[in-house]
Amino acid sequence: MEHVFADTDIILDLLARREPFFEPAAALFSLADQKRITLHVSSLSFANLNYLLSRQYTATKARKILMQFKTLATVLPVNDKVVELALASDFKDFEDALQYYTALQQGVPTILTRNLKDYKHAEAMVMTAAQYLKSSDACHGELRRTMSSVEP
Repeated sequence: MEHVFADTDIILDLLARREPFFEPAAALFSLADQKRITLHVSSLSFANLNYLLSRQYTATKARKILMQFKTLATVLPVNDKVVELALASDFKDFEDALQYYTALQQGVPTILTRNLKDYKHAEAMVMTAAQYLKSSDACHGELRRTMSSVEP
């Protein structure tokens, strides 16, 4: 089974139904729900998502959304080593550095984000959700056809 790491922006595309990114995010998380991929997220994402969703919904509703979402993903820790690596990195965006090193330290080979430019020097494979869906073995022909009209 493939292991992929979803950055906060991909998760928010799903939970806040952000267009035009909702469809590939929904297809990605559907694969996780069907146990066709193992989806990993950073514990940092939950703090970020709670803050962002609480601006759109009540605090209670935001927490309910996150509780439902948590069933789809494995939460990875942001630990001392991750923080050290992020602080010493060349990443311009510190939050992206934390996400990147969280995935890398846990051996997750693929990172999904919409901020490709922020991961120029990444050692892991970095792509958008739509790119992953088009290229992944976890996606069978019909899903690939559905995604062929979505962003590259």
